[in-house]
Formats: sequence, structure tokens, C-alpha cells
Amino acid sequence: MMQVAKKFVAVDARFSEEGELAPLAIYWEDGRKYEIDKILDKRRAASLKAGGIGVRYTVRINGQSRFLWYEEPRWFVEAVIRN
Repeated sequence: MMQVAKKFVAVDARFSEEGELAPLAIYWEDGRKYEIDKILDKRRAASLKAGGIGVRYTVRINGQSRFLWYEEPRWFVEAVIRN
């Protein structure tokens, strides 16, 4: 059975002059860096798989769509836990 949990990640982000927060890159715990090609959507939403609520960004990384949450003061993704 597949389990999903919050995986807190380091994120490079920028605040615009208007105060909008935009993630630029995600860093995995082993040091890999994933550049965010584009922000496709931003809304307040819950993570139904891992729990928690915050601002959910739908981002494109290497041509694939992924969710990234900002749950103040941290960022997380949904990660599959392998048994």
C-alpha cells in the first residue's frame, strides 16, 4: 500500500514589489536542485493525501506538473513513503 506524507523542502522564492510570493527552485534533502519552469496556478488548498493546508502552487518542473505548498513558515511537497 502506498502512503503519502509531507516532505518539507528548502525553496528559493522571491517577493515582488506588490508582495506576491513566487517559488523559483526546490532543493531536495540530498542537495538536488529543481528549477521551477513556470507557476501554473496558486490557491489556498488542502493537501488531501498528506494533510495540512496552505497556499498550493501548481508548478512545472522539467515539463511535469507538481504541487508545492507554502504552509507558513515552511514549504512542503507530497512524498510517497516506500515500505
